[in-house]
Amino acid sequence: MATETEVGEMLHQRGWRTAFTVTERVNAWAALVSVIERGYGDDIYEYTNDLSCRNWLHEAWLLLDEHIVQLWTPRIKALDDRYRAATVDDDGQALDQFHRLPGPDLWWWRRHPRILTGDLGRSLRSAGAIGTDPDAA
Repeated sequence: MATETEVGEMLHQRGWRTAFTVTERVNAWAALVSVIERGYGDDIYEYTNDLSCRNWLHEAWLLLDEHIVQLWTPRIKALDDRYRAATVDDDGQALDQFHRLPGPDLWWWRRHPRILTGDLGRSLRSAGAIGTDPDAA
């Protein structure tokens, strides 16, 4: 297994735009979850790009030293739980209209925000997503 620095470099060589750290990607996942909880208003393309921070963590977990995994797993599980609570499982039907879905082990791609607002909300609603619309009140 590899150190955090080695994993960041390996994933960068596999096509990630930079050699991220676990801290950077966990912070990005935390920020995205917080925005989703309040209502993600950016567009569908920005949203799918933002979701990729969770992909990085998934890939890194297969490569990282066990002690790093044990250190970060509780934080990521807590964020995953918050994401699940703030999203609706539609087996990826809405997102699949805009972005090819990855394999089933990347479960976060099979959900969409519960609060549908802004550009993202309009796009997902047009693809059949159902959620709350704070803009309609």
